[in-house]
Amino acid sequence: MSLDRAYYHCRHCHQGHCPRDAQLRLGPADLTPGAEQACALAGVLGSFAEAAEKILPRLAGLRLSESTVERATEQAGRLVGDRLAAGEVFGPARDWDWGRDAEGRTCAYVAADLFGLGMQGPGGARAEGRLAPVAMVYNPGVAGQVRYLAGLTGGLAALGEPLRRQAGQVGMDRAECWIALSDGGAGIEDFLQDHFGRVEAVILDFWHAAEYLGELSRALYPTDEEAAQRWREQWCHRLKHEGGQAVLHGLRELVVRGRAARECWQRVLTYFGNQVHRMDYPSYRAKGWQIGSGPVEAGCKLVGGRLKGAGMRWGEAGADGVCHLRALYRSEANQWDQFWRPSRAA
Repeated sequence: MSLDRAYYHCRHCHQGHCPRDAQLRLGPADLTPGAEQACALAGVLGSFAEAAEKILPRLAGLRLSESTVERATEQAGRLVGDRLAAGEVFGPARDWDWGRDAEGRTCAYVAADLFGLGMQGPGGARAEGRLAPVAMVYNPGVAGQVRYLAGLTGGLAALGEPLRRQAGQVGMDRAECWIALSDGGAGIEDFLQDHFGRVEAVILDFWHAAEYLGELSRALYPTDEEAAQRWREQWCHRLKHEGGQAVLHGLRELVVRGRAARECWQRVLTYFGNQVHRMDYPSYRAKGWQIGSGPVEAGCKLVGGRLKGAGMRWGEAGADGVCHLRALYRSEANQWDQFWRPSRAA
């Protein structure tokens, strides 16, 4: 359906507008609210080119340019970020049915991580990559009870207050125990403790620590894969059942030969020495707590997967917008719906 609209142009200020656009609730990209949502959804799920050339024509009969899809998607994402920063929380205020630990206490979980992005400088030149944060509050074992936040501008610190508001809306304040997980990235533990002061432990992801043991096993047995596997399994078992302090003590007593093996051993010793206070896995498991940060690792893949395609490079504003929109889409379904309600454009 084609629609003619009157266009007015001011010869003094050289600006023009269509008065009826406001009545039709057309955005800056000249899209209706429904088309804008379809465009942003297609743009946040796949590349802008694929959205314009394949997805939108087939699913919605929309034939738009790649630049229009890009502009609409990034604009929607920037609006998500602006509204979150202004204090808005999407979705209904409803307490989750938090799981319980071995002591019968309700437990709420929070986590954060970082993923790398390829960046673009002036004139399309390649620029130094950036780390984009993903933070989340979640209820392990209950499908769909997760809320992600992500962004580039402002770094991890910019997600603190918005994440606290998200947590408050799902009843985290009424959970009896707070638990945090991370992979040990710089600044993440401080972020979690600063914004979630009630956390009883900031647990290091067990599998991340196990990767360091795996790296050392290969350095110790570079030509014997089976021996390396046995060594790794033995030490991972010890880590899970005896904890980080026992493993650190054992690592210090190892006799390591060869320059490459000793360099790897020193890196692992440094890592365990810095993180040992977060590796009391026997105690965590006895309390029935999660020890793996799988949900936030998955969150990085769910959010970062859209921005880390082969050859992709981003400007800061575009990456920030797509991060916000992608995190919203991957969160509880009602959050996406709330953002796109008609009142949004009123």
